[in-house]
Amino acid sequence: MPSPGPILKSEIPWLWERARREPDKLALLCGDEALSFAQLAERAELAGARLATLGVQPGDRVALLMDSSVRTVELIHAAQRIGAALVPLNTRLAPAEIAALIRAADPRVVIHDPGYRDRLKGSGSVTVRLVASDSEFESLKPGTLENIAPIRPDAVHTIIFTSGTTGTPKGAMLTNGNHFASASAARENLGAEPFDRWLDFLPLYHVGGLSIILRSVIDGATVILHRGFDPHRANQAIRTHAVTLFSVVATMLARMLDENGSEPYPPSLRCVLVGGGPVPPDLVERAMRLGVPVTPTYGLTETASQVVTARPEEVRLRGASCGRPLPGVSIRIENPDAAGRGEILVRAPSVMAGYLRDEAATRAAIREGWLHTGDIGHFDEAGRLHIDDRRSDLIVSGGENVYPAEVEAALLAHPMVAEAGVYGVSDPLWGHRVEAAIVLRSAGGVGEAELRQWCSERLARFKVPKTIRFVGSLPRTASGKIRRGMLRLEAPGLKR
Repeated sequence: MPSPGPILKSEIPWLWERARREPDKLALLCGDEALSFAQLAERAELAGARLATLGVQPGDRVALLMDSSVRTVELIHAAQRIGAALVPLNTRLAPAEIAALIRAADPRVVIHDPGYRDRLKGSGSVTVRLVASDSEFESLKPGTLENIAPIRPDAVHTIIFTSGTTGTPKGAMLTNGNHFASASAARENLGAEPFDRWLDFLPLYHVGGLSIILRSVIDGATVILHRGFDPHRANQAIRTHAVTLFSVVATMLARMLDENGSEPYPPSLRCVLVGGGPVPPDLVERAMRLGVPVTPTYGLTETASQVVTARPEEVRLRGASCGRPLPGVSIRIENPDAAGRGEILVRAPSVMAGYLRDEAATRAAIREGWLHTGDIGHFDEAGRLHIDDRRSDLIVSGGENVYPAEVEAALLAHPMVAEAGVYGVSDPLWGHRVEAAIVLRSAGGVGEAELRQWCSERLARFKVPKTIRFVGSLPRTASGKIRRGMLRLEAPGLKR
């Protein structure tokens, strides 16, 4: 029998290879359910057979509109088993947004939690079948699967929708090879121990949460899976289940520390990756005092997760830079200014194959082998990367990306709105919050509450402006573009 340890070559589907190596080792703990790698592989095999009953074939796409659960994990692995591409959909999106993504992906089937059926209104067609993840899926008579065959590194494993600076959804196509390279680089940087236990409360429709599920079978780690983030449950799990690693955005970590109080964290915790935006230095210091080994990290959907991650010892000595590029990753700063700040470019085996059915966007993003991230950063004298700003107009609120143009389009659809400018302002809890400045067609024609309700019917809740102020005009450049930085500076009573 193959010996335990990381899978060093991408051959048969990763879960099945891990089940061959360590069939009895705990693979997944979710609520009251505990599955070994062999049991999880058996469940995923059955899920794959049911997908075959639905007509899913190699090269097809399977969309998921589901919360984190054992069933979701089964389907993630089942898609790879049958050679289908997984399309995880953000459960926080509005029905119109979900329908647009389904039209763009054109999946063979959408598997959804029963509670999200209403979100799928208008998403079905003659080619897309909607199937509830509970009894409806379980009632399917399993089809016949081919014998387990080697997977192709260049085959698309996942299509994760992100948004460009215009807010237009783009499906980043991540291959088996991309995910495997990402897991391998992370392991070389931070190591992989046989006793590792990943606490995963990040949504599985984000690359951060999904990458943990994939990395666990490649490296042989146990996943403690939570259905969403709750600081008390997270802190409790760390102590109860000897968690060694977890990933957060800064706002999550701050809430966990608040809930925890002054009690030190257990020494079993060996690494906490903090991404999703800049990490406040005082948060790093506070975490370190409680024994939380913080490692700031930088990554993108288009790179299958992290490309730069500091080591805990670097953070203690050098502050909250993101550290050096991971093994196999090259990063350069394009057109740096006098202070060395410029656009971050990435070249790595983990860089996506491209955007789904969008050759123009792919050519714009990947030029001569380099991914143009749109993020601004610089290297210090020791070669450590510092992130100076997110993409020019991007608002990162609670780890979610909000693009101003998308929110502006929703506001401008209201008949009383003549102009709209959306921007982010600092927020101690969420990192940033969304605000808007509005020019009305006639004074008093509509109020803030009505506009917020208008937006909530068209956008996910985290995209709805928290504050809307009414102005006489918007500051613009000579070419007519809104100067969102000026709007932010003009917002009253705010700490920048």
